[in-house]
Amino acid sequence: MTAPWEADRDDGADQGGPTTTRPRKIIHVDMDAFYASVEQRDDPALRGLPVAVGGSAQRGVVAAASYEARAFGVRSAMPSVTARRRCPDLVFVKPRFEVYKAISAEIRAIFAEHTDAIEPLSLDEAYLDVTQNKQGIASATAIAEAIRRRIRETTGLTASAGVSYNKFLAKLASDHRKPDGLFVVTPAMGAAFVETLPVGRFHGVGPATVARMERLGIRTGADLRAQSLAFLQQHFGKIGPYYHGISRGIDERPVRANRIRKSVGAENTFSADLHTPDEMRDALGAIIDKVWRHCEATGTRGRTVTLKVKYADFRQITRALSSPLPVGSRADVERAAFRLVAELPADPRGVRLLGVTLSALGGETAAPADAAQFALPL
Repeated sequence: MTAPWEADRDDGADQGGPTTTRPRKIIHVDMDAFYASVEQRDDPALRGLPVAVGGSAQRGVVAAASYEARAFGVRSAMPSVTARRRCPDLVFVKPRFEVYKAISAEIRAIFAEHTDAIEPLSLDEAYLDVTQNKQGIASATAIAEAIRRRIRETTGLTASAGVSYNKFLAKLASDHRKPDGLFVVTPAMGAAFVETLPVGRFHGVGPATVARMERLGIRTGADLRAQSLAFLQQHFGKIGPYYHGISRGIDERPVRANRIRKSVGAENTFSADLHTPDEMRDALGAIIDKVWRHCEATGTRGRTVTLKVKYADFRQITRALSSPLPVGSRADVERAAFRLVAELPADPRGVRLLGVTLSALGGETAAPADAAQFALPL
């Protein structure tokens, strides 16, 4: 474990780090195989076994995999049949999201003992800005150690943490010594640490972008740093400046304590493939119910309805409709989703998964009386 830097030290001005005299102190906390670890904690018979949460031996998608399963190449979002091929002894467990949410709330309370600057990314990970913290602890590393210890004592689960002067590096650091690890990237280390990593390890650089970068001869952080800002903007557009910065260990994004959720969605993988529009419309009811329950509970409304369709051969497509006004009711979501189903091209393959997402979210907005129906541009 790297030693923490002093609060007023400027290690980064010449190494691609921040140029201020007081670098920010950011912690990224990531629970280790969260869903699977909860199931192994609560059922001793599962401990030491390869466990997949979600899906089944025949259908569905893995939501989370234990480290024993990961040793066989099983990963989240992997089709269950693929996971079973890779690990014949894989044990499938139904997810218990209410339990995961309750534990996540306990973990969030531990974070709040140190700072209110908490940006959750999901139930099992979050950024914390501890530059100014409630307990007046100078060392961000000491805070990360205390948080990890309290999580273990309170929940019986392990967490990995990354400490650095920005979000990008803290995220990389938390992955560096998983599971149950802690790693620190100081301002003096930032640019050099990035240079050695493949671009596929960078948060926000997905498989399609990795393939595009590799076609341009960009495989590592060092390769990315060698490109000019103009080159990156030419090939990657508005995200080019972000890539230019992170290749130098620079990321100015703040920890957003009240980060606005951009979308809410739900999906279902079916035990038998769907073949007709009527079957799909019937199946969408429960999915739309789940999405609308969230909207009602939070008071949020959105303007874009997206239908996700995955066919029996795992080919996936999405279709969307947008409105200039917020969706006013569950019926509006259903009407848009049904229209998208009607416009799907004829395909002899069955549909194994359907999903609905409502995006362009905002606060609940009253629509004019004459706009009760979802005003889709037809």
